[in-house]
Amino acid sequence: MTTLLVVCLVVMTLASILLLLRHRRDRAALAAHVLQADVRSREREADVRAQAAAQERERIYSDLHDDLGAKLLDLVYSAESPVQADQARAILQDLRDVVTRSRGTPGTLADVLADIRNEASQRLATVGIGLTWEEAEVLPDPVMDHGNALHLHRIVREAISNTIRHAQAKHLRVRVRVAGNELLLDLTDDGSGVPMAVLAGSGMRNMRTRADALSGGIDWLEGTQGGAKVLLRMPLGAMA
Repeated sequence: MTTLLVVCLVVMTLASILLLLRHRRDRAALAAHVLQADVRSREREADVRAQAAAQERERIYSDLHDDLGAKLLDLVYSAESPVQADQARAILQDLRDVVTRSRGTPGTLADVLADIRNEASQRLATVGIGLTWEEAEVLPDPVMDHGNALHLHRIVREAISNTIRHAQAKHLRVRVRVAGNELLLDLTDDGSGVPMAVLAGSGMRNMRTRADALSGGIDWLEGTQGGAKVLLRMPLGAMA
């Protein structure tokens, strides 16, 4: 009888332990489920907030482009001189760069160079400056992120602006080539060179800052065509 009682007590104890363990397991599973549900809820809320912010940002960009862009376009067509028209056109392109960067996807180096060439052709043709574009037949074509593409665009745009406003040039040559692990891009005009006041100005400082952001360097040299040369060097590995 005593043995039977002991066995019963042991069985009851084991059953109690099993029930306790199962209860703890169920509580842990419930807590995990609640936690997962809370995480999913927070993620959904974050997605909703991010989507709302993106929509608001898109609205602001669209309003900015439509309103300010229209005013700048009016300035392009009502400018008193081709140089003033080019200044308005360059600002309009800066605005479009901001909008495009917020919306688009990264392009390759070839895409960026094609955009730069197209913009340069239009700007220079408007003020009567000829353009020769020399590009190596074989160039690497890495994907460029928006920031690096924008830096490259702005460097070339500022260099062309200086040619148009200060150099009194008739022709500009742009060369793109590779030397070792670097991309070399130079712009050489046949004008009067770059005045010292321009070399010390904010435009040149901004060009240096952008070249540094590309892990590269930029120099202003005497041009082989009698004017000035802007030489940009940037490592190919820093483009992505």
